[in-house]
Amino acid sequence: MSLKHTFKSAVFVFLTLGTMNATAQSNDTLRSPAKENKTADNDTDLMNIVNEDKSVRKKSYIASTFKATRIINSASIENLGKGILDFRISHRFGELNQGAKNFFGLDNATTKLSFDYGLTNWLMIGLGRSTLEKEFDGFIKIKLLRQTDNNTMPVSLSYNVGMSVQTLPAPIEPNGGDYTFGNRLYYFHQVLVARKFSQGFSLQLMPTVVHYNLVTLHTEPNNVIALGVGGRLKVSHRIAITGEYYYTLPGNQLSGYHNSLSVGIDIETGGHVFQLLFTNSTGITERTFIGQNTSEWSNNGIHFGFNISRIFTVVRPKGFKNTRNKIY
Repeated sequence: MSLKHTFKSAVFVFLTLGTMNATAQSNDTLRSPAKENKTADNDTDLMNIVNEDKSVRKKSYIASTFKATRIINSASIENLGKGILDFRISHRFGELNQGAKNFFGLDNATTKLSFDYGLTNWLMIGLGRSTLEKEFDGFIKIKLLRQTDNNTMPVSLSYNVGMSVQTLPAPIEPNGGDYTFGNRLYYFHQVLVARKFSQGFSLQLMPTVVHYNLVTLHTEPNNVIALGVGGRLKVSHRIAITGEYYYTLPGNQLSGYHNSLSVGIDIETGGHVFQLLFTNSTGITERTFIGQNTSEWSNNGIHFGFNISRIFTVVRPKGFKNTRNKIY
């Protein structure tokens, strides 16, 4: 084979390989945008999945199941916000069946002053003093669950616990025994389960135990067990009808007392809620209106009364740090 022929063969092989390589590069170049688009589409789909998952996890809570922290006598599911103070005046006149000589009960009255405060958005405390048996009381309410608008949590749940002490002069014991300070104490435990069914209707269940350190008879239970139910029906932008009823379970009630039934009209007026009410409960603490209620609706043992709630902000939100107001 001549040198010339060998050189021609080498040039032919070199040109053939170069053409194949250029074709491969051209094909890769043509395929590259498709690959990039496919990768971008996959990334977009993944981000959509992540965003959809975030939207599912995001919760929106139901607000204003009730408009105040009390339905009438009983605690509602509502808590005060952090740094919010609620000053409440509760007033109950005497029974309507007392007749004209006592101005149908208006000559007699039971009054309670109380201060409730939100330590956090889920924890509130309260202290009060009632003229009936000169009683002091306090409570702690903890919000455990909140109803969501998508019904992943269908109800709100709170735990309410408190105690009271009556400060009347010590009675003389018939057997000559000592009347100790512990005999003045009373406790209650309460679970609040509520649901706002619509913008105009809310319902709450209140299983309750009230403990009396001292009872009148040895045959009476120290623990009174009751099931309460309360509700709110909104009739206009600022007016709602409220009601509550406590049924004490047979075998777990004190002698001579009756179930509590109360109805009221709530009127919202800016910074406070004014409530007019009718009830067969003289007392305003859990000890009295649940376990020691002496009046009955059936014999006109009805008390007219009212509650006034006034809200104050005593801890400045971040947006008001430079203001001069301390209470607003």
